[in-house]
Amino acid sequence: MCKIRNTTLALLGATLLSTTGAGAISLGEFEYRNSCVACHGESGKGDGPVSDFLSGAEVPDLTALQKNNNGVFPVSAAYEIIDGTAEVGAHGMRDMLIWGARYRMRAEADPDFVEPDAYVRTRILALIEYLVEIQE
Repeated sequence: MCKIRNTTLALLGATLLSTTGAGAISLGEFEYRNSCVACHGESGKGDGPVSDFLSGAEVPDLTALQKNNNGVFPVSAAYEIIDGTAEVGAHGMRDMLIWGARYRMRAEADPDFVEPDAYVRTRILALIEYLVEIQE
């Protein structure tokens, strides 16, 4: 069995603490604000400040993912889009840095991380959980 190091424990603790307390936000909302707002906007409707500068691609309304999928949130599809394994025109060519790759690079750069893949999954699943919360 792997030993869990201090950084991993700190990450888990921060995840738990970020979901409680006055003014605190969830890890998923934190990820959304830091990674998605520029294109998808505060509301998730695709009206972020840089959306007008994308090369003809329409930024999807993230609040309608469930509605557009017969009332079921498309967890697997959302995961693959965020991770970078699904081909998505709005996110550019495949050599563009995708969020899953960004999380993996962050985890691998820190020698205290024992499980970079677990870190990546945690961040992506937290983001998906937030997207589920903003569905109309």
